[in-house]
Amino acid sequence: MMPSELADLLAAPTEHPVREALRDLAPRELDALVIEALAATEEAWRQVAVSRVKAFAAGQPGDGRPAVAAYFTTTERRAADGMHLGWSPFVAALTDTEAAPDLRPARTTVTAVPVGEAALAEKAFADPELAAALNRLAALDPPGHGDVLRVHLPTREVTRISI
Repeated sequence: MMPSELADLLAAPTEHPVREALRDLAPRELDALVIEALAATEEAWRQVAVSRVKAFAAGQPGDGRPAVAAYFTTTERRAADGMHLGWSPFVAALTDTEAAPDLRPARTTVTAVPVGEAALAEKAFADPELAAALNRLAALDPPGHGDVLRVHLPTREVTRISI
């Protein structure tokens, strides 16, 4: 069986014959499958983020020097079960050098945002594919308050940096 044929089958894991094959696996084999699937999922979302950042960077005015990296900071989101920390869908910095910008807050100001207003702003102004990728990456590997996500365009690497 070719990898593409197997991928077509795995795209529908609740249908025959995949469902029956999964039932035949031992718990350790299922765990190994889940771990591998999560790693592949995370890498796929990272590549979506890189592609969307490249598209964003291509649309920015500049002096002709290509963007090297984009940086995203964290944001708190209100959910039914409390506050959650995730990646902001808006680029905090876009650089044309390898040097990381200083993204530490100079002063902390707390502003109450009405429920739903942040979601409306995201829906109106954020790239939906990039926002989805950043949300999934945050769910797979939750950021901390001092973290910054770096998308390095030449190498297509997405890394979390603690500041």
